[in-house]
This record gives sequence, structure tokens and C-alpha cells, in this order.
Amino acid sequence: MSQNYNNPAFKKLLQKLQEESWQLELLISGFAIFGLFTIFDPITNSMHEARNSQQIYKFVISLVAQISCAILIFNLVLHVLLRGLWIGALGLRYVSGDIDYEELNYSEKFTKYLKKKVGSFDRYIGTLENYCSIIFAISFLLIFYVLALTFTIVFIALIANYIIDSDWLPGWLSKGIGVPLMIFLCIGMIITFIDFVTLGFLKKKKWLSKIYFPVYWVFSFVTLSFLYRPLVYNFLDHKFGRRLSFILVPFYLLILLLTSFYYQNSNYINANVDSSAIMANVENYEDHLATNEKFTGDVTIPSKVISESYLKVFLLYHERIEDRIFAFDSTLKPKEDLRGLQNEIGGNNFMRGSKYDSLRRDYLKMFNKIYTVRIDSTKYESDFILTQNFKNELGFETYINLDSLSKGKHVLNIDRLRIRKGDTINWNVQKIPFWYFKD
Repeated sequence: MSQNYNNPAFKKLLQKLQEESWQLELLISGFAIFGLFTIFDPITNSMHEARNSQQIYKFVISLVAQISCAILIFNLVLHVLLRGLWIGALGLRYVSGDIDYEELNYSEKFTKYLKKKVGSFDRYIGTLENYCSIIFAISFLLIFYVLALTFTIVFIALIANYIIDSDWLPGWLSKGIGVPLMIFLCIGMIITFIDFVTLGFLKKKKWLSKIYFPVYWVFSFVTLSFLYRPLVYNFLDHKFGRRLSFILVPFYLLILLLTSFYYQNSNYINANVDSSAIMANVENYEDHLATNEKFTGDVTIPSKVISESYLKVFLLYHERIEDRIFAFDSTLKPKEDLRGLQNEIGGNNFMRGSKYDSLRRDYLKMFNKIYTVRIDSTKYESDFILTQNFKNELGFETYINLDSLSKGKHVLNIDRLRIRKGDTINWNVQKIPFWYFKD
């Protein structure tokens, strides 16, 4: 059938499908809205977890998914509301027909004004139909725009990490290829964006179009625009579509601005302040984390009130910890860094065997040298080991003997060594207040 798109029968079929498409639009919108609201919170949680554990790949994927969900939810809910209004207008037209301005018996001034501004009821129904169809189509087009921006940023990051900062390419080659590619992509991204917001201005000028064409050709693959280009140009060749595109972009920015507002009810108190000697944030206490949706802090203890003769301390793992260990002991840094995306096809590259068990012991020894535990001003012996917490998050755990600790309020301090301007200094990572009352 795709080969016979000029066939009159095919055009007749398309016309029929266009007239009946509103039913499919409502069906798809209903199912999509239900599914999107269902997965929005899990995606948001995944994004926050990835940010807390500093998993950049997972964070980017979750962020793009969250933005896409938000766009689709807003557009599809707007589409359903307008379709509902459109169906209501059709029902009213069946009962009442067109607007009879003479029956209203208004003054001549108001009658002329309303005829000019309101016009025919059929025109109103037709306008609603246009808005509904375009909003439904543009909902999915906007997802492609988000992906286009994401892929462009990913390409820039890949060139920076795997070409310019490459360890396996000669310096002259990595800089000679990477730097021009980076400059081309950055300038090309700006030029393509200018062409996008001006609705193709660079394509209209003869001499500019010749310069812009190579950039356009490359970015059609970088942004995958060749997949949705017909949809874009079908919007741009229609006056109503262009007008709606101009309206929606500022509208989205306005929504983003409005959703960023919040009410601050104190000059000094805020629930999101990090734990300190005078503040206890629930993200640092496991019993609070088990009963709400807060995310695990970098350091956690079982509770605000400790009644046992020992204190469990859990320190959440993230990639920066490994970078710090490598900074203090470069012999632990492997020739091939296995962090990042891996593929199980072809075997798992994770280090196994007695040789690597020895390296892990050295890894933990260095970690225990870098990270130390204090309660108030007294340093305590700690022996962190690798484990998972109650949320199955990977980290380091140790137990502190509290037999000599007095009853009452105390502050747990987690310190780490830090290289600063060539000197090694002690840096406080976290303060967590707790109360010790032994049973």
C-alpha cells in the first residue's frame, strides 16, 4: 500500500481514517495517561536514586524519561479536555444548530462585535478539531525533540571522554581529531537550534543554505531527525501549526517557571537542610527511611536514639569514593576502568579470583585510611566492610563500640582525607546527631 500512495483509493482511505481518527486519539490518550501516571513516580525515584549514587548513565536515562512523561501527560490531558469540549460542542450543535444572533436580541453594537469575534459555531467546532489533532500529533514530536537534544549532548560527552581524554590514542591524534569534532558539534548545535526556533530561516537564504547544508546533514543523523522530519515539515507548511508551535514553547517555559515556585515559611528552618549538631535530617536514620519515601543519605545510622552498646554506621557507595581511593593509591587503579555501561553478551568483565580478592582487601584498607569515625571530638576505631543496606544499596558498614560513651546527646562525625593544593587535609563529610541511652 505504501507504494501506491498516489492511488485515489489510498487517498480515499486516508480521508476516511482522518475523519474517524478522533476515536483512536481518545483511546490512545486514555491508556497513555493511565500508564504515564503509573510510571511517573517510579521513574522519578529512579532518577533521585541515580543522582544520590552518582550513576550518570542511569540518571540521564531517568531524567529524559521523566521529561518525556511530563510532556506527554500535560499534552494528552489537554488533548482529552479539548476533545471532551469538542464532543460537547457537537452535541450542542445537534440540539441547537448554529448561533442565532438575531434571537439573542442584543444591541447592534454587540451583535456586530459578536459576529466578528465569535462568528459561526461551526467555525468554533472546526477550530477545536484543529487544536485537538495538532496537540495530539505534537505531543509525540516533542519527545523526539527531547531525544534530539539528549543525543547531541551524549555525542559531545562521548567525544570529550573517549577521544579528547582518551588513554589509548596518541595525544596529537586525540586532540587533532577530538577538538575539531567538538568545535563542529558545539557550533553546529547552536546553528541548528537557531534554524529550529526561526522555523527554517537558514534554509531560506541561498548563500546561508549552502553553508548550513553540511551541518543540517550531519545533525539529521546525530538527532535522528530523519525519522520524524516529514511530521516537522507538515507542521511548518501550515499556518495554524506554526502559530501553535510559537504558542506552546513559551507556554511550556511558563509552566516550568510556575512549578519552580515554593513557599518558604521560615528564615532559618528548612526540612531539607543536611544533618548537623543542630539539625537531624531523616535521610540519615534507617528507621525513618523504612517508613517513608525519602532517599538514603550518604551516611546512615539505625535511629536517633541508640539503646544498644554499639552503633552501626553505613556509608553509601558512589563512584567518587573509588576516584578518591585511586588518588591516594594509584596502584589500585586498573588498566581498564570497568565502571560505566557494560554488556553481558560475551561474558562479564568483573574482576574475580584470589588475585582480585587481595586487591579488594587493599582497596578496603585504603578506604579505612581515608575515612574515619569520630563521636564528638573522640576518634573511634572503625573497620568498614562492603555490604548492602536494607534498601539493597551497596556501601560500607562498620560497628562502633559505645561502652565508654556517656548518656545523652552526641554527634557522629565522618571524616575523610582530602588532597587540596598538594596537601593532605582532614575533611568532614557528615555530622549526624543521636541520643545514647543504654538499656
